Amino acid sequence: MTRLSLRTLNRTTLHRQSLLERSTRPTTEIIEHLVGMQAQNPNDPYWALWSRVVDFDVADLADMISKREAVRGQLMRATIHLVTTRDFLTLRPQMDPVCARTLRSTVFSKDTKHVDRSNLLAEGRSLLDPRPMTRAELGPLLAEVWPDAPAASLAQVVTYLLPVVQVPPRGIWKQTGPAAWATIEKWAGASPDMRSDPQRTVHRYLAAFGPASIADMRVWSGLPGLREVVAGMRGQLTTYEDEDGRELLDLPDMHIVDEDTPAPPRFLPEYDNLLLGHADRSRFFLPGVIPQGWSGNLLVDGLFTGAWKTSRAKAGSSLTIDLMRAITKLETTQLMEEAERLLVFTFPDAEHSEITLRHLT
Repeated sequence: MTRLSLRTLNRTTLHRQSLLERSTRPTTEIIEHLVGMQAQNPNDPYWALWSRVVDFDVADLADMISKREAVRGQLMRATIHLVTTRDFLTLRPQMDPVCARTLRSTVFSKDTKHVDRSNLLAEGRSLLDPRPMTRAELGPLLAEVWPDAPAASLAQVVTYLLPVVQVPPRGIWKQTGPAAWATIEKWAGASPDMRSDPQRTVHRYLAAFGPASIADMRVWSGLPGLREVVAGMRGQLTTYEDEDGRELLDLPDMHIVDEDTPAPPRFLPEYDNLLLGHADRSRFFLPGVIPQGWSGNLLVDGLFTGAWKTSRAKAGSSLTIDLMRAITKLETTQLMEEAERLLVFTFPDAEHSEITLRHLT
């Protein structure tokens, strides 16, 4: 069995994520190839796509959301993801048990344990079908039917368990708006596909994140029963080992990238599935060098290296970068060039800009 080094895994996954070289593929194709994009922060997918797509235009994604071709809803790990609408219709039925399990661990479930779930969801649907609502709007209306349950918890249960999406202007680049929810049936005019195939989801995950273990798949998705799903795919998959002898699975036709392939600096948002999509994240993180929960994640030589944050003041813009490990002079030069491009993308009308590079090591 072929053993793959951490650096080989790093370069291979970066290649599949279009982070070694930006892709010329359309935005829709990239989003679907990545099986959606982490989107708790509404602007995060825009920075993530800018780092992956040649000449990415924010209008491409904003138009997709406005035209209902892309949506934001709870999917993998029960967290907010941006996906194409057709992907939401196939992925959401698979993620229903993930959302239900996550809900069971919350106070919202405890607060409403005496409420019949089917009745609550039917009432929630009847309220959301006519128009999108925020949880703050939905909760009091549900509490009129169940006055002995907290309104906020009732609304949370509905939005966890129904296939609902957040509607614009939330999710549009640099626009603000409340998190208003609509049923996918009313928003997209189509119902979730209850026949969707988890084997197809595993196949797509490996194409974007592989080679990977079953534990990696589970951490990325939250899905139960993956060992059984993969068992039915064994004849379709290639097997490797990592440096510690753990089994890694992959698609047989996928390229393994040489570990000496250069990896340019990349600015990723605060939440990006590249850094969240594996149980073993050592292919991207050096020991002791971990994110601090700031605004963005910086990769240098393919590894997490620090944090970044942009800001706007009057006619100018600024970018602050905190390095958590030492980098070379060449890497610093490349980083500053990419930083200048990031500021132009983020603040195209700024008259002047400033980059502050701080070394925390």
